Amino acid sequence: MAGKKSSHSSCKPRKQCRSRSSRAGLQFSVSRVERSLREGRYARRLSTTTPVFLAGVLEYLMANILEQAGKEAENSGMMRITPEHVQRALQKNEQLRQILKLEDVTQSQVKEVPQREEEKKKKGGLLSFRALGHCKRTNSSDKS
Repeated sequence: MAGKKSSHSSCKPRKQCRSRSSRAGLQFSVSRVERSLREGRYARRLSTTTPVFLAGVLEYLMANILEQAGKEAENSGMMRITPEHVQRALQKNEQLRQILKLEDVTQSQVKEVPQREEEKKKKGGLLSFRALGHCKRTNSSDKS
């Protein structure tokens, strides 16, 4: 009997590790939120529930934004959500606009640089700064 191993029925199997996100039932990573809070030094001390709560809030906001953007995509007859759908959804929802403090649609648009006719004809449409007149060459002899 010395060579035979006896099975120990009193030993419990080891529990599998579960992430805090899965324990809270969240998709957002609680550990990543906690790391961001610690690296940002928003407070000296953090409660153990703070990153869980913040991850839940972020997930809720993201779900609302994506739901609205999905409706916008459906209304425009598309199957995929594009950044334009997200932008339209945020602009239409007053509460989300207040939370994110978004600017007016006209202010957030990027202004395009007007191009001359001859510059449009150039190969590939790529322009140098000198062609646009934004850069001026200065000679070392011009310094006085």
